Amino acid sequence: MTVLETGRYEFRVAQRLSSTAVAAFPELTVTDSALGTVLFGRLRDDAELHGILSRLQLLGLTILDVHRLPD
Repeated sequence: MTVLETGRYEFRVAQRLSSTAVAAFPELTVTDSALGTVLFGRLRDDAELHGILSRLQLLGLTILDVHRLPD
């Protein structure tokens, strides 16, 4: 298992997020896109990455893409 280095990540989901759902991701910037919503921000470690993925799943959101952004 690799350990995540601190870096900026982007998450794309198919749905538009309600204000309640946006509040579930205080560590990320959230913007609407033509295909749903984009969330992005700097992550500290693997635990934070997996926590965000878990919250996306718990909210029933369809994850379209996750990738690391250039620093």
